[in-house]
Amino acid sequence: MDRTTARHLDPMSDAAIAAGVTPLPIEAVGAKLGIPADALFRYGPHKAKLSLDYIKEIEPRPTGKLILVTAISPTPAGEGKTTTTIGLGDALNRIGAKTAICLREPSLGPCFGAKGGATGGGRSQIVPMQDINLHFTGDLHAIGAAHNLLSALIDNHIYWGNALDIDTRRIAWKRVLDLNDRALRSIIVGLGGAANGFPREDGFDITVASEVMAIFCLSRTLEELETRLSRMVVAHTRGRALVRADALKGIGSMVALLRDAFQPNLVQTMEHTPAFVHGGPFANIAHGCNSVIATRSALRLADYVVTEAGFGADLGAEKFLDIKCRQAELAPAAAVVVATVRALKMHGGVGLKDLVREDPDAVVRGAANLRRHVENLQKFGLPVVVALNRFLSDTPAEVEAVRGMLAGLGVSVHVCSHWADGGEGAEELALDVKALADKGASFRTLYPDAMPLAAKIETIATEIYRADAVAFSPEAERRLAELEANGFGHLPVCMAKTQYSFSADPKLRNAPTGHTIPVREVRLSAGAGFVVALTGDVMTMPGLPSVPAAEHIFVDADGAIGGLS
Repeated sequence: MDRTTARHLDPMSDAAIAAGVTPLPIEAVGAKLGIPADALFRYGPHKAKLSLDYIKEIEPRPTGKLILVTAISPTPAGEGKTTTTIGLGDALNRIGAKTAICLREPSLGPCFGAKGGATGGGRSQIVPMQDINLHFTGDLHAIGAAHNLLSALIDNHIYWGNALDIDTRRIAWKRVLDLNDRALRSIIVGLGGAANGFPREDGFDITVASEVMAIFCLSRTLEELETRLSRMVVAHTRGRALVRADALKGIGSMVALLRDAFQPNLVQTMEHTPAFVHGGPFANIAHGCNSVIATRSALRLADYVVTEAGFGADLGAEKFLDIKCRQAELAPAAAVVVATVRALKMHGGVGLKDLVREDPDAVVRGAANLRRHVENLQKFGLPVVVALNRFLSDTPAEVEAVRGMLAGLGVSVHVCSHWADGGEGAEELALDVKALADKGASFRTLYPDAMPLAAKIETIATEIYRADAVAFSPEAERRLAELEANGFGHLPVCMAKTQYSFSADPKLRNAPTGHTIPVREVRLSAGAGFVVALTGDVMTMPGLPSVPAAEHIFVDADGAIGGLS
């Protein structure tokens, strides 16, 4: 039998659940926020982009309250941060709060690698989920094309005489691809003789780690986008002077490739809550937040905006607060930390196969990870609430163990069933979050701009990761000193670190102490406005796992895509 006709959607899969809902026309979704139909550019009946002219029109409006959803350190047991973001947004609308959701666009790397999809799950999904998980409106392809155009211009400049005197050994600008492909991390380009240019070492990063992606997500206007792209540092001359992107004279073409993509995407949840899904930087190697233009637009259209930051609070949330909020002048009103009893038991030392067994002691041990994330967020002056994503195997004793571990922190814990019940399953969480947001917060960043770069790294490592020390490689020390001397010391720091641990060792779960954070390399993202510190073995081009999700994705005889979840 043909494989296509033999495969059918699992009726319990996220794809099948999403297919059971009839989305509203996208104009009706926009109308919930007062967006006129002529401000939306349709990509079919259920996707649209928000006009830049309309965004300028609403800029003077007062802003709503921003709510950050983050999570504990991720485990194979699952936490459900995106699902909770969507469920909370639906629940806020159910209790009468005019709410919009802001999420990142999924990268094809994880979709075909480990995760298989990134649009929520169960009854808390954004739709159309297959479109969003795959090509969507083409934004990530546009970002990759703009990035690689600059790569081509660099090599073309060298081929035609190298008037800028670029040192081919010191080109910092790699190429990008929105897939996981470890074989492309380090390559040689220009082989094949004189007609093909000059051979040199090069490599690929994944598109979502590109500085173009970071700039795309941190810019408020096309003018700012162009300015930031222009000031990117792509290489050094043989005299060690900086070579900026605008010297290659292709910035206008890059902006032209990005113009349409820069307009935020509007979609909807299964309960028709408006959702802006735009931009997609990774949180373990980039700053892990959706676009500033989408967030700021949503805040002018809704009273409450629920957004997420990637991976655990030590990565996505710290970068959201120290980079995005600092640069975009945002001040979140409350934060939600997502956890599951299963994941806490795994942090407490229980194996994946044994998670269904009741074990309050393991929950107590593992909840140290949750407690640390909560304490860290409170250092930013944010009121915090915990959302426990419910599984059928959870017991009352295990839930009480979580509450007991958070005693004294002034944090409430809500058991939520939004995966099974949609927004209705998160209404208690929504009521609490709304009350906290209405009270307001005394938001502050973790460190001041004037602090030296090395001290910023040490502050994050000791205050957030709870490390004893930072070990800088000689090359990292030299690079930090060079950046300080060249006037980049005021920039915030973007830590590139494993998402699985507070430490740089992905196998060290829970809440380790006494560890050292090794910083092996430092990179400048002058256009994005931050300095990247690479720690441990983290890679900017991931590889595929032994059994990639790509092996399980299919199209059935009716054209439906399965295997994305």
